[in-house]
Amino acid sequence: MKDLLIRAGRPDELDAVEALLREASAWLASRGIDQWQYPPHRDRITAALEQEVCFLAFMDGKPIATVQLDNFADPEFWTPNDDPKTALYVHRMAVNRETAGAGVGVLLLDWALERAATQGKQWLRLDAWKDNPGLHRFYEGAGFTLLRIVDLPHRRSGALFQRSTGYGSNGDSF
Repeated sequence: MKDLLIRAGRPDELDAVEALLREASAWLASRGIDQWQYPPHRDRITAALEQEVCFLAFMDGKPIATVQLDNFADPEFWTPNDDPKTALYVHRMAVNRETAGAGVGVLLLDWALERAATQGKQWLRLDAWKDNPGLHRFYEGAGFTLLRIVDLPHRRSGALFQRSTGYGSNGDSF
C-alpha cells in the first residue's frame, strides 16, 4: 500500500466517486445490510468535489477509494457539548472490493487523522450506520471510540465515533 496516492478529487471525477459508492452499496446489499441503499447524493458529492473536500485514493493510477473530510458536524448528532469545531468529520468513505481487506480503509483514516492534527483539530469524528456492528468493529479496530448512538426515527446513521489526534483543544501537542 506504499504506492497509495491520496488527493482531492476534481469535479470531472464525479463518476469515479459515484462508482465507488455504488459498488459499496451493492456489496452491502449482497450481505443483507440496508446501508446506502439509495442513489448517491450527486449534488452533495459535486459540491464536495468543488470545495476540494472529497478525496480519492489511487493505486497504479486507478481510483480505489474515496472519502469526504470536512468541518461539517451534523447538528442532529453533534451537540454544542461536543464542541464540534474541535474536529474534522469523515463522510462517505468507500473502498473498492478488489482492494478491500488490504488495509486501505485504515490508511485513509490514518491519513484523515493526520490532516485533522495538521489543522490543529483535537478529534477525527464520524457517524456510522446504527445497526451495522461489523462497521462499528472496523472503526474500533482503527482506533475510534464509540461515544454514543443517537436514535432518531428518520435517520439510520447515528453511531458516533471519534479518535484523538493527539492535539489539545488549543491546538498544542500533548
